[in-house]
Amino acid sequence: MMQHTDRHFRVFLRQITRHTLLYTEMVTTGAILLGNAERHLGHSEIEHPLSLQLGGDNPQDLARCAVIAEKMGYDEVNLNVGCPSDRVQKGRFGACLMAHPDQVADAVRTMREAVQIPVTVKHRIGIDEQDSYEDLLAFVTTVAEAGADRFTVHARKAWLSGLSPKQNRSVPPLRYKDVHRLKADLPHLDIEINGGFQTLDQIREHLHAVDAVMVGRAAVDDPWLFSDVDTQVFGEPASPRSRAVVVQAMAEYAGRWLETNPDSRIGHIARHMLQLFHGQPGARRWRQALSETAFTQGAGPEVLLQALNTQESSR
Repeated sequence: MMQHTDRHFRVFLRQITRHTLLYTEMVTTGAILLGNAERHLGHSEIEHPLSLQLGGDNPQDLARCAVIAEKMGYDEVNLNVGCPSDRVQKGRFGACLMAHPDQVADAVRTMREAVQIPVTVKHRIGIDEQDSYEDLLAFVTTVAEAGADRFTVHARKAWLSGLSPKQNRSVPPLRYKDVHRLKADLPHLDIEINGGFQTLDQIREHLHAVDAVMVGRAAVDDPWLFSDVDTQVFGEPASPRSRAVVVQAMAEYAGRWLETNPDSRIGHIARHMLQLFHGQPGARRWRQALSETAFTQGAGPEVLLQALNTQESSR
């Protein structure tokens, strides 16, 4: 998610779940090939398993970026064919590519030939008037023949005009049954569902019908949602890890990061942690303490521990 799933957020979430696949923000091929690849793709070992989400429409450029991602240690490359923003459409990538399944297939095929890591596709159930189940089935079947390793299906259509990206996340109705039907009709494919999930119970329910569930905004709004995922989804033994332990781990990470990146601020890390105590006593005091101190001149990792003390004392 743009402005959210940067490397600091991913390190933060990795303190809560060890096994969940994490994604980068969508990065365009131009940003990688013409810009600073390390700035866009740099990551910590702790973040694995990790997928690079790419935006682009040129198969050769996508393949070159996939090769760079593989060399930098990414576990997967994901082609975004679901973003409906005007800026993305002007670049001729994102959701508008669903109107051109052969072009998406060519991109996937070219990337698969270039790398050994999985190449996956994230897309909508449809766009504009091309939103029937038959349209979805035809798109996935065409791209699957090119060798896509997984399809992550946002269970809403996208309107390419008339709705903002924010509205496209809520106005078109969710059609979970179409994604379930897709898996039933194409049982040999790896089908993941995305869209509107807020609880672990919802996630577990859909895992009876599809292979995986992608969680987006809820990971930002309530990151502790993932605290039981390793146990209830991946079968790991229960972890005694607490929110306080997560804060302490992030303070240690922040200290190392700021030492080697003096132009950064603790606020760049702390902003991802504002909802850590969502729904808990002292949550407001935690958010307030971080908001008031994290971007002040000279603030360091201690502000995380001070905010934790404030939260604990207000319970």
